[in-house]
Amino acid sequence: MAESKSKLTHFTEDGAARMVDVSGKDVTERIAIAGARVSMSAEAFTHVKAGTAKKGDVLGTARLAGIMAAKKTSNLIPLCHPLPLSKVEVDFDLDGAANAVDVRATVQVTAKTGVEMEALTAAAVAALTIYDMLKAVDKAMVIGGIRLLKKDGGRSGPYEAD
Repeated sequence: MAESKSKLTHFTEDGAARMVDVSGKDVTERIAIAGARVSMSAEAFTHVKAGTAKKGDVLGTARLAGIMAAKKTSNLIPLCHPLPLSKVEVDFDLDGAANAVDVRATVQVTAKTGVEMEALTAAAVAALTIYDMLKAVDKAMVIGGIRLLKKDGGRSGPYEAD
């Protein structure tokens, strides 16, 4: 177990949580893309597609919530560094065959550490906002598939999900 802890940078040798020291890292351009999926009833999906939800513009509100969440990630995730984000985009794909909304959050920064957590937070909060906007119509919606889709920059190099 001690061997695996030494590979996890958020833990000291004795297993205590810590914020990673990035002072020795180079400032580089970094990007991360994360996704999430909100599956819902046909009725709820119709409201998203037609823009007729009682609370208003579902996707517009979810986009803003995702952007705001990315900017607040270090306040939500205890060991994240606050970062000067240079770009946050939240986009949606409507899957009519599955009555689902796919969320895609792209976050970019020029810094000493990556933005994976900011992208994941943006995707998750955008998905939660979709739920909030439509819960009067469908309380059984399912949020899932929150995952890192792609990242580039930094010491660990590029990553792309299958």
